[in-house]
Amino acid sequence: MTSGYDSNNIFAKILRSELPCHRVFETADVLAFMDIMPRAPGHTLVIPKAAARTLLDVTPTSLGALILGVQTVAAAVKTAMKADGLTIQQFNESAGGQVVFHLHFHVIPRWEGEAMRPHTAQMAPVEELVAHAARIRLALDAA
Repeated sequence: MTSGYDSNNIFAKILRSELPCHRVFETADVLAFMDIMPRAPGHTLVIPKAAARTLLDVTPTSLGALILGVQTVAAAVKTAMKADGLTIQQFNESAGGQVVFHLHFHVIPRWEGEAMRPHTAQMAPVEELVAHAARIRLALDAA
């Protein structure tokens, strides 16, 4: 079910520890880490460890574990960032807005009256990502 999956995509490299990330949550099936180009403070990505290009390629078992991971991380992000709400996004293929071709969900904290930043190629300062990851991990530990 991994039609057109490229095992050299950036998330596959993160899963193999070939590239670094700021991890916030991990199970046998799921990894969550900070988006290095966040659209809001605390923007977190949740991915399956299984190779899947899109929502249509993932096995039902992997999808079940993934959505439970999204729910767990979303609750922690909302608490940690003292957010009023959340935007959860998932894109499929280029026409649908997907840029990295490994299935992933964006968990983006939101606050009343604050617009979400546009997606840019600008990376957040490392110290900001480290601090937000630590806050989210604390919220996960307290849950």
